[in-house]
Amino acid sequence: MRLIRLCVAALLAAGAVLVVTTAPASAASATATFTKPQDWGSGFEGKYTVTNGTSSPLNGWTVAFDLPSGYSVTTAWDAVMTRSGQHYTFTNPSWAPTLAAGASTTFGFNGSPGNFGAPLNCTLNGAACSGGTTNPGAPGTPGTPAVTGTSSTSISLSWSASSGTVTGYRVYEGSTVRATVTGTSATIGSLASCTSHTYTVKAYNSVGESSASAAVTATTTGCQQPTGGSGAPYLYLGWGSPPNPATVMNATGVKWFTMAFVLSGGGCTPAWDGQRPLQGGADATAIAQIKAAGGDIVPSFGGWSGNKLGPNCSTPQALAGAYQQVISAYNLKAIDIDIENSDEFENEAVQDRILNALKIVKQNNPGIKTIVTFGTSTTGPTYYGTRLINQAAALGANIDVFTIMPFDFGGGANMYQSTVNASEGLKTALKNAFGWSDATAYAHMGISGMNGLSDQQETTTPATWTQIRDWAKSKGLARLAFWSVNRDRGCAGGGVQSACSGIAQSDWQFTQITAGF
Repeated sequence: MRLIRLCVAALLAAGAVLVVTTAPASAASATATFTKPQDWGSGFEGKYTVTNGTSSPLNGWTVAFDLPSGYSVTTAWDAVMTRSGQHYTFTNPSWAPTLAAGASTTFGFNGSPGNFGAPLNCTLNGAACSGGTTNPGAPGTPGTPAVTGTSSTSISLSWSASSGTVTGYRVYEGSTVRATVTGTSATIGSLASCTSHTYTVKAYNSVGESSASAAVTATTTGCQQPTGGSGAPYLYLGWGSPPNPATVMNATGVKWFTMAFVLSGGGCTPAWDGQRPLQGGADATAIAQIKAAGGDIVPSFGGWSGNKLGPNCSTPQALAGAYQQVISAYNLKAIDIDIENSDEFENEAVQDRILNALKIVKQNNPGIKTIVTFGTSTTGPTYYGTRLINQAAALGANIDVFTIMPFDFGGGANMYQSTVNASEGLKTALKNAFGWSDATAYAHMGISGMNGLSDQQETTTPATWTQIRDWAKSKGLARLAFWSVNRDRGCAGGGVQSACSGIAQSDWQFTQITAGF
């Protein structure tokens, strides 16, 4: 409902009107008709009416055309516009995904200069704007593209030529033109490392554009398997009755711990729990024990309570400097930013500060793994979780692992299924933000559960946690953690406590299961 209200408000504010009318019953195909309501010499207004004259709903529409050399579109409304040279593509707005059978809708644009005639080579969903299934006189369909090379930032393709007269070829990713060439090969650059992309190719000439080729999918290089901390339960030395980490390691085989929590020790200065020093205290002693036993740690910055670094460091550079102090103190391979409470998670300025700081950390520490951990609903990330993911993509933060916490979310009796459902929602959000394949999205995901009873009395038994672990392994997830080793001891009927799980279990049972990840 919030989204609907925002869309309506945006349309009213812009003076835009999305008109939907009924087309004549005699229409037999989908068409897009151009008119020019105004031309004032130095510019013009153009308008297209998209009409679905078929008997079935049109699930999305794309109108594409060319403008003569020297002309350009300056603004557009009631459609999403992209441009590649003189080729313009308009797709339906997100709030109007379907055009009913027999209905029409319009979109408009302003262009320059004036004294304009009409766009060239107009297509509607790849067919002639005048109707029909193909453009008479358009080139034949190109051959299926093949991947001829990949790098961390580019993908190269080649394809067999189209029949007929060909002016050139356009490489599409979805409805967006990624390259326009005159030959039968192209390289698409400026891509992120370890990202998957799906392309089709269309030929064009002065008459129109061909049908799309079959699709090909390729992934840029630079994918890295987790370098450590993939199975790392939380250990918190400032709470409850923390166990000796070496004892737990010897009993379970676990090698990594997520150490909680690095907070503000005053301003932008990091300290364990906001009060214990980075060096010379109990935390440093425990870390030394872990490393001496062949393990390592992922420090977790933030958590639910306490004074966080995110709001206290005034700039991304200052925050990155605070992170760097901890990285340098322990020669770290990974860090976890646990963004939970409203002071960070629901503060958009702080969210962006954290993401930009992590971008700086990645630039200054090649090979380090950055993790963000946040809450979820049973169906996936909430508004602020989705925003965090989308901003990570928009800012190029290069986050390695997005970890959700599927507990205290009203998960109900079946915590395995609720966790899987939430994780699948995370996968969808990552695919939407980054354009990743399922496999790539899973490889950037993590789960951080709560052993035994949660604060909302959700129950995760050792058997359930084993199911969750095995599902995470089968999908290739990057991280598995739980809160916490401090609680990994049985106390049936004891409720949620700092030193036990609230259920019957053997000591360190959840840690041992996690070690199998």
